[in-house]
Amino acid sequence: MATDWLGSIVSINCGDSLGVYQGRVSAVDQISQTISLTRPFHNGVKCLVPEVTFRAGDITELKILEIPSPGDSQHFGDLHQTEFGPSGVGYQVGINQNGMGKLVKKPTSSSSAPQNIPKRTDMKSQDVAISPQQQQCSKSYVDRHVESLSQSKSFRRRHNSWSSSSRHPNQATPKKSGLKNGQMKNKDDECFGDDIEEIPDTDFDFEGNLALFDKAAVFEEIDTYERRSGTRSRGVPNERPARYRHDENILESEPIVYRRITVPHNVSKEFCTDSGLVVPSISYELHKKLLSVAEKHGLTLERRLEMTGVCASQMALTLLGGPNRLNPKNVHQRPTVALLCGPHVKGAQGISCGRHLANHDVQVILFLPNFVKMLESITNELSLFSKTQGQQVSSLKDLPTSPVDLVINCLDCPENAFLRDQPWYKAAVAWANQNRAPVLSIDPPVHEVEQGIDAKWSLALGLPLPLGDHAGRVYLCDIGIPQQVFQEVGINYHSPFGCKFVIPLHSA
Repeated sequence: MATDWLGSIVSINCGDSLGVYQGRVSAVDQISQTISLTRPFHNGVKCLVPEVTFRAGDITELKILEIPSPGDSQHFGDLHQTEFGPSGVGYQVGINQNGMGKLVKKPTSSSSAPQNIPKRTDMKSQDVAISPQQQQCSKSYVDRHVESLSQSKSFRRRHNSWSSSSRHPNQATPKKSGLKNGQMKNKDDECFGDDIEEIPDTDFDFEGNLALFDKAAVFEEIDTYERRSGTRSRGVPNERPARYRHDENILESEPIVYRRITVPHNVSKEFCTDSGLVVPSISYELHKKLLSVAEKHGLTLERRLEMTGVCASQMALTLLGGPNRLNPKNVHQRPTVALLCGPHVKGAQGISCGRHLANHDVQVILFLPNFVKMLESITNELSLFSKTQGQQVSSLKDLPTSPVDLVINCLDCPENAFLRDQPWYKAAVAWANQNRAPVLSIDPPVHEVEQGIDAKWSLALGLPLPLGDHAGRVYLCDIGIPQQVFQEVGINYHSPFGCKFVIPLHSA
C-alpha cells in the first residue's frame, strides 16, 4: 500500500526544531520506517540537496497536498524521475500566509523520457552533505495518516476534482487569469519558468565582442558613400551643397557673391568675414575723404564719436568677460580699464568709449596730458566723462602699478606725428609695455611706430586700413556711414555686418 503514494506531494511538519518540509514522495521504506522526498522545500525555501529522508519519530504531522494520476506511468521511486520530469504535470510547492501548502501546476512536454537534474544542481548536490536534520518516518505512521486523511471531506473534494481533471486530458488546469487553454500561462512559464540556478555565472566579454567590430571598414564605407554622393564638397561658393542645414534656405536663390565691396584703387591687403565676404582695405587718404563726405551729409563729428564710443565699449565689455564678469553677483570683481588718450580726435573717441564703460560699472582710469588749448570735441567729451565715476589723471605716476584688466590705446594719430617725441608719450608707451595687460587699439594708424604699443586687438572704423602685424587681430565696426556716401567716393559698398555692429576680420 505504501507504493501507492509514491509521487504524491506532501507536507511534513517536524516540529519547531526542524520546521516544515514539502516535496514529492520518492521512496517509503517499511523496514527502516523512513520516507524520502525529492526536490524538497524547507519552510518555503528550496533545499540545496535533491532528496531528503525523514524518520517516523521526527514527524509530528503529515498532510497530502496532491496525489498522482492513476494513468501516470512514471516511476517515482527513481531519484532522477521527479515531478519536474518531461512527462505528466509538474508541481512546485510553497508556503502561504496561513501555513498551508500552495500548489502551482507547471505544464511540461509530453515526452516520457526522463530529464536529469541540471549540472549546476548536480555539482551542488555532490558538494553538500545531508544534514542530521533530514530524518526518516515509518510506513505504518504514514499509512495511518493517509487513511485518516482519505476519510475527511477535504480529501474527498480534492480527490474528486483531481479525478474529473484526469478524465479530461485536454482540459487545462483551473485558470486564474481567464485566458483560454492557459496559453498565456504557458508563455510565462517558457519565459520565466527556468530555474535560477541554471543561469550561467560567467560574465559577458565586452572587450572580445567589441573586437569583432571592424571600425576601420565601417568608416571607410561611410567615406566612400559621402565622396560618391558629394556631401563633402566644400569651398566652392557657387556650388549648392547636397544637404541643407537647419539655418540654410531650401528654396532656389541666386548664387552668393562673396566680393560685394570694390574700391577705386589697387588693394594692398584684403580681409574676409566669418561668412566668407571679402572686405578690401583702403588707404588713409581715401578713409579721410570718406569721413569728410559723410560729415558734409550730416554725419557730424559728434555723431561719429558717439557711434565709435558705443561700438568700442561693446567690444571692450566682451573682452572683459561679458555677462560672466559683469553681473550683480560679481560686484567685488569690478574690472579696471586704463585709457591712454592723446590731444586729438582719436583721443576724443577713446574718451567717449571710457564714458560708456564707466556707465556699465567698469572702473575707468583716463590718462590725458595737460595742454593749454584743447580741441572742442575733447572738451565736450571730458565734460561728459567728468559726470561719471571714472577717474582722470594727467601724470603717469597716478596710473596703477599693478596689472589692469585692459589697456585701451588712443595715443597715435598720423596728423600729429610730432607727439611721439614728447616725454609723456614715451612714458605712456613704457608704462603700457610694462603693465602686461592686453591692449585694444581704437582706429590705429597704418604705419608702425618704432616705440609704439603692440596691440592684441585693433578696431577699424567703416573700412579697414592695411594694418600690419602690430595691430593684432582686426575688428571692424559700423559707424553709420550711408551707402550713397561710399558710392560718392567711388566705393561700391554692400554692408558686411549683417545683424552685428562689430565683426572680426581675417587675413584673406
